[in-house]
Amino acid sequence: MDSGGRIVCPPELIPVPGQYLLAHTDVSDSPLAPLAVPIFFSESAPNGFRAAASLPAAWRPGARLFLRGPLGRGFVLPSSARRVALIAFDDSASRLHGLIPPALKAGAAITLVCDGPPEDLSEEVEAQPLKSMREAYAWADYAAIDVARENLPGLWSMLDGAGQAQRKAETQVLVRTPMPCGAMAECGVCAVVLKDSWIMICRDGPVFDFAELKNLPKV
Repeated sequence: MDSGGRIVCPPELIPVPGQYLLAHTDVSDSPLAPLAVPIFFSESAPNGFRAAASLPAAWRPGARLFLRGPLGRGFVLPSSARRVALIAFDDSASRLHGLIPPALKAGAAITLVCDGPPEDLSEEVEAQPLKSMREAYAWADYAAIDVARENLPGLWSMLDGAGQAQRKAETQVLVRTPMPCGAMAECGVCAVVLKDSWIMICRDGPVFDFAELKNLPKV
């Protein structure tokens, strides 16, 4: 699973950045045929949208997909944001791309923090490597972060390293993990265990405010 693709669908199925669709195919020779895969928005496209990486390699152009959604909570770009940091902590930044057009329209300055930024990135967006994450986070008044569930402790360590005084940005975090039931069965596969409770990414997220995740156990 290493590439995105264009999804043709009705307008009501197009998720906002951070939301997801559950998709599966009925191709019998696909090993993922019965398994629902979350699809995230990357950018607008004719008659649908371009999905963020990664889509299953077994899905070929022209494949028929069965879609359910949009599901979950997406990013909400504050109207007051003037310095926006988009941080891809451990993977492609494509799930954050959908925030670039509205941020530019609002007149915000944007820094995209990731390793290996896309070649077609707008000249109006500054690209920085992941090692610059602390500086970009301290600069921003709004931060959108994309991170895999298993890397949440590492992300929090880096944010702690920025210092409490610098952690002033309004922060939303997209947490990635398999979400096979899409909040229908409460299967617990996507659960995040906090110090005194637990939350399900498929139902309570996948985008969370910083405060909702601050009680992660120390490792």
